[in-house]
Amino acid sequence: MMAWTDKHCRYFHRLLTKNALLYTEMVSTGALLHGDLRQHLRFDATEHPVALQLGGSEPADLARAAKIGQDWGYDEINLNCGCPSVRVQRGAFGACLMAEPALVADGVKAMLDAVSIPVTVKHRIGIDRIESYDFVRDFVGRVSDAGCRVFIVHARNAWLDGLSPKENRDIPPLRYALAYQLKRDFPALTISVNGGITTQAQIADHLQHVDGVMVGREAYHNPWLLAGWDEVFYGAAPGVLTREAVEEQMVAYMEREFEEDGTPWSAVARHMLGLRHGLRGARRWRQIWSDHHLKALPARDVWAMARQFAAEEG
Repeated sequence: MMAWTDKHCRYFHRLLTKNALLYTEMVSTGALLHGDLRQHLRFDATEHPVALQLGGSEPADLARAAKIGQDWGYDEINLNCGCPSVRVQRGAFGACLMAEPALVADGVKAMLDAVSIPVTVKHRIGIDRIESYDFVRDFVGRVSDAGCRVFIVHARNAWLDGLSPKENRDIPPLRYALAYQLKRDFPALTISVNGGITTQAQIADHLQHVDGVMVGREAYHNPWLLAGWDEVFYGAAPGVLTREAVEEQMVAYMEREFEEDGTPWSAVARHMLGLRHGLRGARRWRQIWSDHHLKALPARDVWAMARQFAAEEG
């Protein structure tokens, strides 16, 4: 979800669900230790609960970055051991860390010693052609011995050589049964499943076997899916939220971000292009909100045009 789940995206998603835990895009320890902290870590208070996802492998650097994240107000630190990109591999983190469970355990322990908030791990079920359940079981066992209590399991292998990150999301087969087996073998741990989940029914089915579900790309492309979660999965009262009300709140947010930080509305609007997914008029509505020729106009004027043209197409 690199370059997708930034602060603007998370603000938008929080309008749709008040309870689901949101995650940042992965931020490398180097970016935090040597870069612009405000650029990488600034978030709106309404985003809580929100987890900071780190990429890194050096325990001391992970500990320092985790402490920075806690000081900025994040609710959880998540270590990414699942990203298969070549660039991430060159940095010796992401999915390649699954081959070094002792190093991951050292990193987790260092972070837990540095912070008082939860430290969690997101990982794959295997790397390359290693398809034995024993591999992921031993990884989870070793890292849990270091104190990690929460594991988010992307139920595909990561092929580190020969597949692009996009192909790694589609070609290695999904094997949810391995995530379910982890929960049976480690009943005291919190096990969540991730990968290829697109419907409320699928979420509900997975929750019969594991403790949680992470939804990534479907939540981005079809964000209205999130609007039912508080009622269905958290026991909230039936909602009265409408797409129009969410859009109006996003326009107000765009105006505030422009006034406070000079952020153009287009940097925010790109994250909500799926809001009318499946509705009549959605195509024209998306065209207006993604038309960079309109960037000089105020967000409220673009909003009026989007509604008008969507109504005409619908």
